[in-house]
Amino acid sequence: MLERAGYDMREPLFVTAQPAGFAAGSFSQQPCAQVSEIGEGDVIDLGDRAFEVLHLPGHSPGSIGLWDSSARVLFSGDAIYDGPLLDELGDSSIDQYCVTMERLMALPVTVVHAGHDPSFGRDRLRQLAAAYLQRRRT
Repeated sequence: MLERAGYDMREPLFVTAQPAGFAAGSFSQQPCAQVSEIGEGDVIDLGDRAFEVLHLPGHSPGSIGLWDSSARVLFSGDAIYDGPLLDELGDSSIDQYCVTMERLMALPVTVVHAGHDPSFGRDRLRQLAAAYLQRRRT
C-alpha cells in the first residue's frame, strides 16, 4: 500500500531514524490516561496563542488540525502533507477525505505545518488538495 501511494520502500522499515538499541519487533506504544476530549470548534488557549480544533477526517476518522486564525497558521497533522497522501488505511474514508480537502482549500492559510514532510504555503496547499480531488473524484 505504501509503494502504491508513492513511497520508496527499499528500506525494511518505513522510518529509518531510530534511537540506538531500538528493536522494532519488541516495540509497543504505551497508552496514556485520557485527560479530556477535544472536538470541532474547541479552542486550545496557550495564553499568547490560541488554536481552533478542526475535525479533518479522511486519512483517519479522528484526524484534526489546529488552526491559528490570527497568524493564519495550520498544524494539519496527517490531513494534508507534501507527500503521497494515504487514504487506503483500514479506517480511511476517501469520501470524507475529499470533503476535508475542499475545506482546507478554503482556509486563508499562510503556512501549513504538517505531520510529515516540509512546511508549505497556501499555494502548495491548494495544489495538493486540488490534485487529490482530481485523482479521487474522477
